[in-house]
Amino acid sequence: MDASNYRRVPLGVLAPRDAADVAAALAVCREHGVPVVPRGGGTSIAGQATGSGLVLDLTRHLNAVLDVDPAARTAVVGPGVVLDDLRAAAAPHGLTFGPDPSTHSRCTLGGMIGNNSCGAHSVAWGTTADNVTALEVVRYGGETLRLARGAGGGEGPEGVRALVAAHLALLRTGYPGLPRRISGYALDALLPEHPGGPDPVRAFCGSEGTLGVVTEATVRLVEAPAARALAVLGYADESAAAEAAPGLLPYGPLTVEGMAADLVREPAGPLPRGGAWLFVETGGATPAEARAHAARVLRAAGAVDGTVVTDPAGQRALWRIREDAAGTATRMPDGGEAWPGWEDCAVPPARLGAYLRDFRALLAEHGLRGTPYGHFGEGCVHVRIDFDLLTEAGVARFRRFSEETADLVVAHGGSLSGEHGDGQARAELLPRMYGDELVALFGRFKDLWDPDGGLNPGTLVRPDRLDANLRFAVLPKRPVDVAFGYPRDGGDFTGAVRRCVGVAKCRTTETTGAGVMCPSYRATGEEAHSTRGRARLLHEMLAGEVITDGWRSAEVRDALDLCLSCKGCRSDCPVGVDMATYKAEFLHHHYRGRLRPAAHYALGRLPRWLRLAAPFARPLNALARVGPLAALAKRLAGIAPERTLPPLAMTTYGRWLRARQDGGARVLPPDRAVRLWADTFTEHLSPQVGRAAVRVLEEATGRRVRPHPRGVCCGLTYVSTGQLDAARRVMRRTLDRLDPAPGEPVVVLEPSCAATLRTDLPDLLPDDPRAAELAGAVRTFAEYLEEYAPGWTPPRVDRTVVGQTHCHQHAVLGDGADRRLRERMGLTGELSGGCCGLAGNFGFEQGHWEVSVACAQEQLLPSVRESGPGVEVLADGFSCRTQLDQLAGRRARHLAEVIAEALT
Repeated sequence: MDASNYRRVPLGVLAPRDAADVAAALAVCREHGVPVVPRGGGTSIAGQATGSGLVLDLTRHLNAVLDVDPAARTAVVGPGVVLDDLRAAAAPHGLTFGPDPSTHSRCTLGGMIGNNSCGAHSVAWGTTADNVTALEVVRYGGETLRLARGAGGGEGPEGVRALVAAHLALLRTGYPGLPRRISGYALDALLPEHPGGPDPVRAFCGSEGTLGVVTEATVRLVEAPAARALAVLGYADESAAAEAAPGLLPYGPLTVEGMAADLVREPAGPLPRGGAWLFVETGGATPAEARAHAARVLRAAGAVDGTVVTDPAGQRALWRIREDAAGTATRMPDGGEAWPGWEDCAVPPARLGAYLRDFRALLAEHGLRGTPYGHFGEGCVHVRIDFDLLTEAGVARFRRFSEETADLVVAHGGSLSGEHGDGQARAELLPRMYGDELVALFGRFKDLWDPDGGLNPGTLVRPDRLDANLRFAVLPKRPVDVAFGYPRDGGDFTGAVRRCVGVAKCRTTETTGAGVMCPSYRATGEEAHSTRGRARLLHEMLAGEVITDGWRSAEVRDALDLCLSCKGCRSDCPVGVDMATYKAEFLHHHYRGRLRPAAHYALGRLPRWLRLAAPFARPLNALARVGPLAALAKRLAGIAPERTLPPLAMTTYGRWLRARQDGGARVLPPDRAVRLWADTFTEHLSPQVGRAAVRVLEEATGRRVRPHPRGVCCGLTYVSTGQLDAARRVMRRTLDRLDPAPGEPVVVLEPSCAATLRTDLPDLLPDDPRAAELAGAVRTFAEYLEEYAPGWTPPRVDRTVVGQTHCHQHAVLGDGADRRLRERMGLTGELSGGCCGLAGNFGFEQGHWEVSVACAQEQLLPSVRESGPGVEVLADGFSCRTQLDQLAGRRARHLAEVIAEALT
């Protein structure tokens, strides 16, 4: 599968190491009649990156930027180079590659050439075809050709020139004139009157892997503006915004992007008043010049309201709405599913307002909903529509709507595809746009390049039906019996798995800022270890065709084994795939009635063992320092031999607190108490955090912290190892013992435990109202101080900090209160994103050491190692602190410890 609605099962996948491998593979495939599908990041929307033969994964090895020539403003790249990597290589020279799809962090140059991709900045710098100057391509059978612009560039295989010469009139009159005409083959680029002569490179771009496989490309680079500003313009509705867009083009903007209010699910950045907006980016040699340029646009826009954003962080927040739209638009505001299928048509910009009105009317006529947005400056519209692709009647309506929308686009002088290519979604409809004669000419052109029809068959020429090979057809029709409630997916595990639409934000190779997803993919580079790859395996498990042993599948188990359960995908994935929950669900079924790995018994039931061990902490700690005994214990418990066992607390937090209260320390009225959750890690492994939190909470609120009932537990370790029946027993026992007062908050110091209580608890016990009540009562340490001690002034520390925001805090809890508290204390500096790599039981388990260390090396360890003396290392999570201690030899502290120290 790619990011489309389609699924085809290939015979195999090959990751060629060089061009010779590609040629050899194509020769063997032709000899045996095996189709070939070249694939980059697999983010194509129309189905052209799926196929039934051999898939060439060009991202694994053919991913180098081979040369950058600043003087000529060109670069030579392999087809598997990710766009952001090319831009990073060009940036030191003040250059960039102009086309920039929203998937720029994972789409490849080969895929962009195949689709003739565009992106937000094509208003200024054109499509990919405008920015490629030469190509090395391999035909089916292994023959290599070089295509180049200008004299001597060739025209492709023998017979192409004669084909063009015989159909000059058709080629001169058969194509609509608009900037985003991506559909079909660009045979008009081979006309003799084409500027610079026939252009075989432009004719090849957009051929969707049906003519040849790119093994090397020479691309044009453009000068990147030194400064940018963003004019955000509000209009009454999307048609008004669309009608205003063409009038802004004479001002030379870099982008003119449009979206309506139904795409904005929550406030992000300084959006002005309006029901729709245009984002108009401008450039300049200086920030003042870029701002002045944007101000001129604002004055000329005729907008209801508008603003100019120059702050880079503010611009990123706004652009993220737009870039994540390919994912966020797949869920309607009420939670309903929406799909591609009519994703990216384009009409002349002057016709866009009228087209959108007609398009909305057609949606209503069919009882469908969608959220249009896109490149309004070039008349290109993206939209996901709530097609019912699960029933026969729904699929029939999908076909009727597609046919009628094709006619509507053609009536407005448009192109069926304005960015993502035709693929299976639109190729069948090309005769409505081009007529039968020109489409037949496409077939003859394909046959000259690929007479055996082995390259990406069923795409563009002699296409498969647009309603065939739908990826949902193989899924079970009835809900699967599961343990979690899946409230966001109507209680349906299959619906949860369908959340992954394949846009592959989880395949980014680097993370910046607070982002987390997907640490295991970045550590291994394996598709199976990305969130998308795991979701696809679960899809196939449910389908039962390729993976036939269901929940017992070893393939699914092995892919999920390196999932850290960091929950980063829950927040960073545009559609909120929650692989940590899916992993727990799978492990629950996979090991039901079977012997589990040793680590599940040792680490998954850690709260029980720590309670039993607490009275014997001193001798157990002494034994753990004896090398052979520690090695034996780790081997029996399934713990990585490289790990050091954390020492047990000599006095648990609960014992200390009860003794303190019995001794009369700070006795306060019993009706003025704070409930501080005694999580397993604070109780038995880091009680100093609990003691510090008590000191701060009592100082800030004037209330005592009361002892916690013994034996309560959130169930985290049971959930993360998929022991869900035991987790529910533990959770019910906790609810029985807590007996919380309605509305009384619970302060939880360990982020992973707080996240479990907020999400997993109500999901596993959906019928127990106490679960939802406790979930709603959970507060982080900083949240509680902000909400219940608003007048308290924390001590000033005035210190630089490094460290890590816990991945569960980032994904589930949010860190806004923590940031504000640090700011009030004078703690400056940003905490790392990503994941520490220990991730509870994950980093302690045998076989996970290398991935655990690789995750820590990505952001956390470098930031701490580069910090100077006097820098405070913060990490609220026990796992993060342990990882830093064992890998960097640095002691990190919970924020409560820093505050408590400053109070003394």
